[in-house]
Amino acid sequence: MIRSEKPAIALIGPGAIGTTIAAALHEAGRTPAICGRSPHSHLTLRFDGGEVVVPGPVRTDPTEITTPFDLVFVAVKSTQIATAAPWLSALCHAQTVVCVLQNGVEQKDLIAPHVPGSPVLPSVVWFPAQREPDASVWLRATPRLTVPDTPATDVVLAALQGTRCSVDVAADFTSVAWRKLLQNAVAGLMVLAGRRAGMFSRDDITGLALAYLRECLAVARAEGAVLGDEVPQEIVDKFHALPADMGTSILADRQAGQPLEWDIRNGVVQRYGRSHGVPTPISDLVVPLLAAASDGPG
Repeated sequence: MIRSEKPAIALIGPGAIGTTIAAALHEAGRTPAICGRSPHSHLTLRFDGGEVVVPGPVRTDPTEITTPFDLVFVAVKSTQIATAAPWLSALCHAQTVVCVLQNGVEQKDLIAPHVPGSPVLPSVVWFPAQREPDASVWLRATPRLTVPDTPATDVVLAALQGTRCSVDVAADFTSVAWRKLLQNAVAGLMVLAGRRAGMFSRDDITGLALAYLRECLAVARAEGAVLGDEVPQEIVDKFHALPADMGTSILADRQAGQPLEWDIRNGVVQRYGRSHGVPTPISDLVVPLLAAASDGPG
């Protein structure tokens, strides 16, 4: 395992989450190599009280990478893993720690085939950030990650130590990841309504959200998550407390006509429910609608 005090760090995917992590590293004097699809001279993170400008350029050609990195953050969406595969091959060797900043509970399974031998560290991202029309990113809360307790965790802790992004280490990462998945799953209702967080103030949407979350909770427990009966209400309360104009990444993708992460956020509940014999009647309605919104035809 890498133990360098100054590991060479790269980041794939300078979107909202990636820009936030890049800015946190840059502020601490650990500016990463930034890799993506579109060339940019720099990245800009805005937040209440200021901004951070991360120098580029954003690299767009993986064949130009000649030396692998010690730590690679993967901030592309699950729908973009195939296009990120050349970057993973170029940036990683057997000792590279790959920290996945994606939604879902299947991060390791999705990324590991592209980085044989490299330790893959899943994470849970706990902050809202959104891309603005001028390509800057608006950070709307204090950034925080949760990671499992593994040998690879030390490398990520060292990289983000003293930055604006805190890192929690969870002994029971399964439960934390599934709790976040419940939150992501119910946010899928925003896509079907075409509305932001304010929609949850409606009594009928609150009722639907609670029913859906209880269904997701049953599947999470079947997968080994230890989550109490109070979790659905806590998640709905969180949506009630959000600004009415707060969106979510899957809603932004829908509005932009991009493929949706419907499978790893919602389809997974239906799939795992079937494998455990847990009824998922709401998923059986929501998932086909999200899949059609993403993939068509029509």
